[in-house]
Formats: sequence, C-alpha cells, structure tokens
Amino acid sequence: MSAGDDQPWENVSRFPNFLEHLEGQGGATIRGIVDRIEADIDMDGVVYHDRGIRSPGYDATFVPEPEGDRLRPAFSVELHTVGPRSVWAVFDATLSWDFYLLESAGIAAIAWVSDEEYNAEEAGMFMSKHDALAAGRFSFGTFIYADEDWQEQLALIEGTDTPAFLQRDDGSTLVPTSQSDFYNVVNSTPTEFRTNGGGAPAHLGLLELEVTID
Repeated sequence: MSAGDDQPWENVSRFPNFLEHLEGQGGATIRGIVDRIEADIDMDGVVYHDRGIRSPGYDATFVPEPEGDRLRPAFSVELHTVGPRSVWAVFDATLSWDFYLLESAGIAAIAWVSDEEYNAEEAGMFMSKHDALAAGRFSFGTFIYADEDWQEQLALIEGTDTPAFLQRDDGSTLVPTSQSDFYNVVNSTPTEFRTNGGGAPAHLGLLELEVTID
C-alpha cells in the first residue's frame, strides 16, 4: 500500500529547504507549520499515513536526529497519538527529499517524497513529483482534519486496542481490533516491524518504524 489519499489534490506547493530549516530550528510541528505559512487551513488533528498504515493524532513533530546516534544523518516524525499509542518513524536524510503542502476541498496534507521514491515508483507514470503528488501518489504524509471529518477519524481508533488502521488498495478501511491483530495483518512482529521499517524497500529511505499501543 504505497499510495496517498486516492483523491486528486487541487493545489500542490513545495516547501523550499525544509530539512535545512528543520535543522536550524531543531524541530517543527504540523500545527506550527500551518500557523507559520498563514494557510487558510483548519486543524483539529492529523492522520499519519505510511504506505496505507494510518493513525490519528492531535499533531505530529519533525525533528533532526542527533548526529552520532546513527550511521547516517536522519530525521524523524513522531505522532502526538490518541491514547496510549506510539507512532514514530525515522528517515534517511541523505536522500533527496522534498516536502509539499497539498490542498483540496475540505482537506489538506503535508507529504514528503524523495527523488529515489519518485524515480523507482512514479517516474514511469508522471512527468514530475508535482504531478505524482497532485494525483495522490506518495508513501508518507500527514492528513489534516477539522470538525466532523476529524471526529470521524477519531471514531475509527477510539475504543479499539489497535495502534493504527489500514487503507486497503481499493480505498476501504480495515480497523484491527488489537495490536496482535494489526501485526497479523501486516505479517510482522513489533520488533521486526520497527527495525526493518515495516518492510520498506531501500529507496523509500525509511530506517525505523514503530507502531504500537501500550
């Protein structure tokens, strides 16, 4: 499951030098980004998207990983989760990443796509990253929701013991009942899932991925 939202996006705009700004600031939240660019976007929460794995949260934070902690420069994204969940991903900062703001009627998203992902998966179908993003083709992003749309996302996860739900290839949603059910569906264990990035191919640049619930 590698696509983003299956709807086309009306407006796609690129953030210049996002990782350089992140390094200089020490971190950034989705809410802070929306406030800083003064976009006309209402936000009550976000849904973190990782190749079809989705988990709602109240915000998400990007941080540069400390030098020396890893063999290569990296940045991470941590979801401010609903309930006792942990959703956290680490990405290889040596790849050629671009970050985008996507907007359409009643919804927005921030997505990040590397040249490596685009060349491996989308270059044969789209002339540019911009075109691929406009068609909803991206592996990683945070969808921004407000009002009733946010309440619908909350309702999918509240009252369950699963760390995330899953979007099938046909666009339908699967909500596991527990963490063990979630990991049965993705055919992994929490430890293996974290250390191999959920089985992500190397060109995606995903170094670690934790999706758990206490």
